[in-house]
Amino acid sequence: MKNTKAGYTIFQKAGLLAATLLLTGVSLSAQITDPKATEVWEPVPRKVTPGKNGAAPSDAVVLFDGTNLNEWKSRKDGSAAAWKVTNGYMEVVRGTGDIMTHKKFGDIQLHIEWSAPTEIVGEGQGRGNSGVFLQERYEIQILDSYESRTYSNGQAASIYKQSIPLVNATVAPGEWNVYDIIYKAPRFNEDGIKVADGTITVIHNGIVVQNNVALRGTTEYIGLPKNPAHGNGSIILQDHGNPVRFRNIWVREL
Repeated sequence: MKNTKAGYTIFQKAGLLAATLLLTGVSLSAQITDPKATEVWEPVPRKVTPGKNGAAPSDAVVLFDGTNLNEWKSRKDGSAAAWKVTNGYMEVVRGTGDIMTHKKFGDIQLHIEWSAPTEIVGEGQGRGNSGVFLQERYEIQILDSYESRTYSNGQAASIYKQSIPLVNATVAPGEWNVYDIIYKAPRFNEDGIKVADGTITVIHNGIVVQNNVALRGTTEYIGLPKNPAHGNGSIILQDHGNPVRFRNIWVREL
């Protein structure tokens, strides 16, 4: 900790002032007149170079840059991911199964872009369906919700079966949707009891649609959420049988 010109750290100065005022029974906020008393110079935040137009910042882990699936594997058996890669995007190949990252994560900032198929097949949950799972358990829904009705807690950008998005920001099939997700993992004590909920914020095409929402537990298709203790987990992209496309996926560990 560097000293100020007066010979004390800022915290030492503030501490001495606070102690003096407390002993005299005088309000701290009423007595601070020097602006330097509340200046904090250390620690200094490290520099990160932002990406432009959604590109990865300098401290991100790039999970897909449009060239290969080296960061991904089959969820089913751990073999190489079998989705198609072409023209800078990956596309779900029906029947090959979900893919998941080799690396496991906890608290993250995740950027992912996706596009629903232009060939319209089905309605509701059968139309451009996929999903992104955090820590292998908590799903943010991916779905063609542009002009297709389904249950509100299952449409695009919902926390599936748990939280309805504040608005529907989905763009037309063939256009690119952008999710920026801020995720804080749930906490468990040594006995496996959950002591703090996980939280999710989702910004969909620049619009906040999930605002620091508390997770009730795991994503379940049938039944109520569960809360088994767990550590870090992979990010999963779902094969729901529709040729959904993905590009420009990166993550920052928080």
